[in-house]
Parts: sequence; structure tokens; C-alpha cells
Amino acid sequence: MLKLASWTGQRFSLSHYRDKEQNEVDIVIEDQERRTVGVEVKAGATVTAADFSGLRKLAEASGKRFALGLVLYDGDAVVPFGPGLFAAPISSIWS
Repeated sequence: MLKLASWTGQRFSLSHYRDKEQNEVDIVIEDQERRTVGVEVKAGATVTAADFSGLRKLAEASGKRFALGLVLYDGDAVVPFGPGLFAAPISSIWS
């Protein structure tokens, strides 16, 4: 992700999210305007609504700054899981 972010010519900060209830998101990307994207990475070929629990908590904490929640998985289809929440094949970050 750091390498991909460097290719854009824009400045992003990458971090990790964890709240006091131990909800977490693997990668949090913020741009200079503080728009926030959360990324979860799953090794499996299936995704369930439970895989978005940390992303939903990040969305609540970020408020209007939350732009997108993404679960990258070992599948082959982009699947919506609610407003601003999607599962996408991990291979899509290279295409």
C-alpha cells in the first residue's frame, strides 16, 4: 500500500485503527483533506457482513470524512455491503 500510494503523486498518511473495544482496521488512508478510507485484507475467498465491523466503527469515528470502506479478499467479484462499503478482489489493486 505504501508503494501504491507513492505512485499517485499525492500525499497520504497510512495508519492502523483500533478502538477501546478492540475493533480494528488493517490500513487507514487519509489524504491532505482528511478524507478517510479503511482497508481490511482477508485471506479467504468469501466475505461476510462481520468482516466489515471494524470498518463500520471507523466510519462512525470519522463521520463525514469517511469516504470508503474496502475489504480486499481472494475472490473475483466486487460486492457492495452497504453505503460506501465494498468487498473487492485483492488483485484489483494491481489492475
